[in-house]
Amino acid sequence: MLNLGFIGAGNMGGALALAAAKKEGNSIFLSDKIQEKAAALAEKTGGAAVSNEKIAETADYIFLGVKPQMLAETIGEIKDVLKKRSDRFVLVTMAAGTSIEKISVLTGAEYPTIRIMPNTPVSVGEGMVLYTSGFGVTAEEISAFLSAFSEAGRFAEVPERLIDAGASVAGCGPAFVDLFAEALADGGVACGIPRALALELAAQMIYGSAKLLLESGKHPGELKDAVCSPGGTTIQGVRALEEGAFRASVMNAVIAAYEKNFNL
Repeated sequence: MLNLGFIGAGNMGGALALAAAKKEGNSIFLSDKIQEKAAALAEKTGGAAVSNEKIAETADYIFLGVKPQMLAETIGEIKDVLKKRSDRFVLVTMAAGTSIEKISVLTGAEYPTIRIMPNTPVSVGEGMVLYTSGFGVTAEEISAFLSAFSEAGRFAEVPERLIDAGASVAGCGPAFVDLFAEALADGGVACGIPRALALELAAQMIYGSAKLLLESGKHPGELKDAVCSPGGTTIQGVRALEEGAFRASVMNAVIAAYEKNFNL
């Protein structure tokens, strides 16, 4: 059994905690500057709302789920507690644009550290979690981490130099897809479809298309071509998207998100 401690009960920390709660046998501890938020999440997960210091004292895996600009202050609160520990523990950081090396500078020690970039769909078991490890994290500790969060979705181990780029696709992507889904639904409403039905159609279409892409192994261009009959309706919609620089806009969104990592 593992003690999983989440410092920060926001969207990402909360989504991971919810995923961990689906796996029986582990204990979940939560803290947040807004303790009501930690308490509400504790009720959903069956965990306990505690202080940052308590998590730092007892957790086997300590998740740093605060925003990058709050990281130094948060680590400052637990730094001395970590130094006093004689047992083994692993830090898990999910702060955007923050390297494992920077975590070691802030903590003043080279603690075993896993860097992850999850996305919000982990809360429903369909997430994408990028991870990389450093500072003496063992294969057994990686295995235990992956097992504890096996209900979160897919995991991909990537070199740290690629994690910010990967997060710009997988981590920021849900917001881009939600914007797309809303636009699809708006289009449906404009054509006379009731709002709730339009949203259901858009959401299920996105879900099914993603599953088809993953399970078929086909290139997205091939799947797109299969829907575009000669002289048909779909190709006209594709033409309209291309006139609006759809692909270029999506590429620019990913690049803009990636470049923001260097200005956090």
